[in-house]
Amino acid sequence: MFAAHAVAVRHPRCGACSDRSPRLPAWLPSSAISAAAARLAGQVVRTPLLDAPGLGAGPGIAIGVKVETFQATGAFKERGALNRLLRLTAPERAQGVVAMSAGNHAAGLALHGARLGVPVTIVMPVTAPRNKVERTAGYGAEVLLHGATVAEARDKALELAADRRLTFVHPYDDPDVIAGQGTVGLEILEDRPDTDLVVVPVGGGGLLAGVAAAVKARNPSARVVGVRHARFRPGGAGPGPTLADGIAVADLGKLARAAAATLVDAIVYVEEDELAHAVRTLHRAVGIVAEGAGAAAVAALLAGRVRAAPRTVAVVSGRNVDAAALTRVLEAA
Repeated sequence: MFAAHAVAVRHPRCGACSDRSPRLPAWLPSSAISAAAARLAGQVVRTPLLDAPGLGAGPGIAIGVKVETFQATGAFKERGALNRLLRLTAPERAQGVVAMSAGNHAAGLALHGARLGVPVTIVMPVTAPRNKVERTAGYGAEVLLHGATVAEARDKALELAADRRLTFVHPYDDPDVIAGQGTVGLEILEDRPDTDLVVVPVGGGGLLAGVAAAVKARNPSARVVGVRHARFRPGGAGPGPTLADGIAVADLGKLARAAAATLVDAIVYVEEDELAHAVRTLHRAVGIVAEGAGAAAVAALLAGRVRAAPRTVAVVSGRNVDAAALTRVLEAA
């Protein structure tokens, strides 16, 4: 798995990390992220970075949360989706796009595709949360349910791309999508240039790669740590029911893995109960509704999987949790 290949991966609680200068991939220069930010300005929310003393990190530690739950679709994914849509040629726009998604990438493409006049087709696994399926269809996308996993949905999406001559928009393994997600990191450093540590939820790794590139380009000494579900650690249980469907991805994408190998300081893993605890804590102590995947970075901090630095930022990546699931989590403790 990835952690074995990353530079400067230390103790799983993320102690000292490397001071090596970052090596951004040729396909992800800092200028691509800056250009994405200019392209997205006024079309997505520039989300706040809020102080979160309720996370209880102790004296001398300031934890902030980058609240991507404030996006129109409730998640960071629309940044990358919109950046890719804006990079389509006129013929590609007219023909339309197709993607596979567990929900948040689907919503981002659907919302902005409808606004830009780009037809959008989404293939979602049959296990996708109903609220995410209904929301995507409500934005005007054609939604097809296929397969038990995102990987199986991908096969159908590629088939449709070939049959209908649609542009396939990968949810995390696309340079324009990753550059769009990198605007999250750009905003963090604009708001807090002296940030020591950024903790990021990880599914396919697009957000991690983009944020790491943006952060390391501006502040090479800052550490960037990704947080995956424990099901996907080496020897883990693999796919299965989880509160964190948004990061239930078996492995990082090829581009994300390549970028992370030189830019990310560590990958840590959190358990299902730790994710649930983070969802409850964000709701009760900080006043934020987060889905399981969205709370992963906070889960790692609360569980001690990552040792907080004096100036730490946790990305809260999405809020789109099913109401019944949220109720069960909040009533569990």
